[in-house]
Amino acid sequence: MLSILIPTKDYDCHELIEELHRQGEAMDKPFEILVGEDGTQPAALQLNIAADILTNCRRIIREKNIGRANIRNTLAIEAKYPNILFLDSDAVVEKEDFLQCYTKVLENSDVVCGGLYHTKELPDNSCTLRFRYEKEADKKRSAATRSLTPYKDFSTFNFAIKRDLFLSIFFNEKIEHYGYEDTLFGKELERRGITITHIDNPLLHNGLESNAVYLAKVEQSLITLSTLGKEIGTTPLLQAVDKLKRHHLTGLFMLAWRTTRRLMRRNLTGKKPSLTIFKLYKLGYFLAIKR
Repeated sequence: MLSILIPTKDYDCHELIEELHRQGEAMDKPFEILVGEDGTQPAALQLNIAADILTNCRRIIREKNIGRANIRNTLAIEAKYPNILFLDSDAVVEKEDFLQCYTKVLENSDVVCGGLYHTKELPDNSCTLRFRYEKEADKKRSAATRSLTPYKDFSTFNFAIKRDLFLSIFFNEKIEHYGYEDTLFGKELERRGITITHIDNPLLHNGLESNAVYLAKVEQSLITLSTLGKEIGTTPLLQAVDKLKRHHLTGLFMLAWRTTRRLMRRNLTGKKPSLTIFKLYKLGYFLAIKR
């Protein structure tokens, strides 16, 4: 018995809904699909009308945006089955046995992470930054690799969990904007000693933004990170911050960052963004926020 939960906002995910419904109907177990429209504009509500028409599907519509964590928590509360599967709305199901794979593993697991991947071909010249970043990350997204650091590599993009367990944790609603909900949830699972089972049951991530939009989202995530304090623990970026402080190089780094900031942004929003420059830009932006 499985509740499939899809939070979305102004995004057409009717193909995802229809494919999940097709696979659900082919199973011999009860299922439901809940779509959370989080502040979706009235004109965009028709995009996912499939959730109102198909059996075992329904939508929860919030006129005002209540935040990424809140809408996910709301969907989990509304779910009626003991297993819940969270999927981002910009996902594409390419495996014929996607749902079947989850239902089998959930028989003996509390938390299951399926993974994600990206198209091998650049979909648009405007999204080179996100494309290059994700393709580099895809090299380390097999279940075998994720299992080496199961909590660090936890992702909310495509994961299943026992409903009762999730309701004892919830997503942290202090995070109203983009960034780090995966990290916090993974750390809470680790703190509780709950095993995460990583499997190769990935979804294609279809939501690559333009360079400018993605850079703005990353900047928002760094603002989120700056508000979390000790509860976030450590991240590669925070480790880099500490290293600069230990060697008394923060001031020198920030001088260089402010001098080259516009040039870095020009590179990152251009046709051939550098991932090295991307790392340096994020480090400087975070330090600027903290100062």
